[in-house]
Amino acid sequence: MSEMTEVKKRKLKDEIYLKNRILVEGVAFEPNIFKNNMDLGGAVLEQVNVLFSRDKHAHPETEFPACILTPEGNYRTQLRWDQSSPLSLKYEDGQYNLYDRGKLSVEKVRFVRRPDYYKLKASDGTPMRTIAVDYGHGALFVSYSNECSLKDKGLDCLFCNINATKSIYGEAQGISWKTPQQVGETIAAGYKEGFDHMTVSGGFIAERREVEYYIDVAEAVQEHTGLADFNGTACVGAPLDFSVFEKYKAAGFRTIATNLEIWNANVFDVICPGKAQQCGGRQNWLNAIDEELRVFGKHRVRSTFVSGIESKESLLEGIETLSEKGVVVEASQWNVNVGSPLEGHRTPTQDWHWDVFEKTALCYKKYGFTWEELRSGLAGTDSVSHDLFRLEQGISVDKWA
Repeated sequence: MSEMTEVKKRKLKDEIYLKNRILVEGVAFEPNIFKNNMDLGGAVLEQVNVLFSRDKHAHPETEFPACILTPEGNYRTQLRWDQSSPLSLKYEDGQYNLYDRGKLSVEKVRFVRRPDYYKLKASDGTPMRTIAVDYGHGALFVSYSNECSLKDKGLDCLFCNINATKSIYGEAQGISWKTPQQVGETIAAGYKEGFDHMTVSGGFIAERREVEYYIDVAEAVQEHTGLADFNGTACVGAPLDFSVFEKYKAAGFRTIATNLEIWNANVFDVICPGKAQQCGGRQNWLNAIDEELRVFGKHRVRSTFVSGIESKESLLEGIETLSEKGVVVEASQWNVNVGSPLEGHRTPTQDWHWDVFEKTALCYKKYGFTWEELRSGLAGTDSVSHDLFRLEQGISVDKWA
């Protein structure tokens, strides 16, 4: 590799590090900074809070951009509003500038382009932007339910704010339960535009109802796209009856996801009481992942960890163990969301997360994962670990910027 190429690579890695800092610290700005100053909801992709809100403060009356782009590398970075952040966004002389502790960090900040299907409505009049959202790099994310039944049992995962998000944004943004027909029409519209992967997820519902719904969604997507293999991921809880995995595969889902969230057994029971008590306990989750590997195959099963709640040693042990088995593991940075039971706590430092992300990217390489396998197995591939993996592999995704 030439000296110039090494210099370019170092510069891009610095941008990924800035992205990591933005995700940890959030960004401070005045909530009306985007009003009348950008084509938000026109040319610029807006936040649609279909499952979780990423901001520290609620703002149902005001829409914000979903993501910003780093200057050189086009690394998508979620815009997380936090008025206490040392990072600040200002609108000056017709452009947005990012400051770090008062010092100019990024001049003329760019924002992610809004996909065309966001302008469309399903046949029943429901805006497609509320049915499937743009998760980056060709991925569409469907949250069939914007609530979780664990709340009624007092068993919510402590990091989660799905029910709070529904209370804050559900009515304001018109977000509700998605029918298979709505999903099929929206995915078809997105695929015509160039998207080519979808994930279906949501809160806890009855196991039997979940299986039936996912099968209906698969049939609707196949009908409207004309694709037998629509590159879909079914994100499900660990069932008590493992025979359902064959049904998900037969329905047409290419990959499956069962998110363990926490590796340490004791911390799992405390942080995820519903998953521990309603799904046969942590060992049943591990057994479910093993069975998914048998049914779907290596590199076609995903499990996500919430990175930052348990010790780094424990988290990395989980990432390594599952990666070695062939599970697509994601270290999803813990963002302390508004309305979650852990609201008010802090995620670890940017360097703590950076170390986890670097080691996760190394696991992808060590155990032979390809970029396309990661992209097909994950809900979205715009985390820091994926940016690092792409940089090392020399893979460009500029077409999705």
